[in-house]
Amino acid sequence: MEKAKVYFTKDITEDGLIRIYESLNHELKGRVAVKISTGEPGGHNFLNPKLIAKLVKQLNGTIVECCTAYRGKRFDPKDHWQAIKEHGFLDIAPVDIMDEEGEMEIPVSGGTHLKGINIVGDHLKNYDSMLMLSHFKGHAMGGFGGALKNMSIGVASRNGKAWIHSVGKTKSPEEMWNYIDDQDGFLESMAEADEAVISYLKPENIVYINVLNKLSIDCDCDSNPHDPEMADIGIAASLDPVALDQFCYDQIMNSNDPKKESLVNRMQEKHAIHTVEEAEKLGLGTRKYEIIEIDKEN
Repeated sequence: MEKAKVYFTKDITEDGLIRIYESLNHELKGRVAVKISTGEPGGHNFLNPKLIAKLVKQLNGTIVECCTAYRGKRFDPKDHWQAIKEHGFLDIAPVDIMDEEGEMEIPVSGGTHLKGINIVGDHLKNYDSMLMLSHFKGHAMGGFGGALKNMSIGVASRNGKAWIHSVGKTKSPEEMWNYIDDQDGFLESMAEADEAVISYLKPENIVYINVLNKLSIDCDCDSNPHDPEMADIGIAASLDPVALDQFCYDQIMNSNDPKKESLVNRMQEKHAIHTVEEAEKLGLGTRKYEIIEIDKEN
């Protein structure tokens, strides 16, 4: 497989985000979903609504999310709506909690853990295309969160999240904590769920952007995340989620930032790159990429 193109800018502004999207030269058509993390109340590292507002408006997009499998402030839709409001997302665009009214199963054709089933928010069927707009950062369970995690855990319903986390053992959020010892199996299950979402929406109907700022070792799902230690890096985009997450991982690992150690340790401890490896194995993209830097003046 030839190298995938990964576009990059250091300009972490609303205009930089517009430019990086337009550099892909790939129009999202029809009803556009913009998948983000709305952030757990108490946390403060999630994507700033002011950063993403201009692009979401340009796409005439709807911000989409699903409820969490852990009992925080986004487990129940009523609480989740309050978090969405408090975090400012209702001020910039329509928002849809995709599993508020139910869930649906979509087929998984690769891998073995999820037994052919991925469980996603029922409202996914209402969209024709999707911008996978991810905050790249560390994660206590996955090692890091980027495009692949946002597309798997993020698009999954509450029960679907339990299904992935438990490596296909249970669909119950209460029971899933009994089945979290198989770390590689969890990472492979995320890749399987990615395959299902891509197959459902079709590859040509998804584009991927990762914002590498506020690089905490903890996810936006953490209500009390560790403060970021590394400096912000930039924004990257690709039509290939495997190449994009590999690029972002490499940016951390190869950084000259002396404060990268804790994030590097988190990613290595959780074998985070294995999700990317498995996604490539399932044919979702390539880990080989070429970097195309977007000049701020262009």
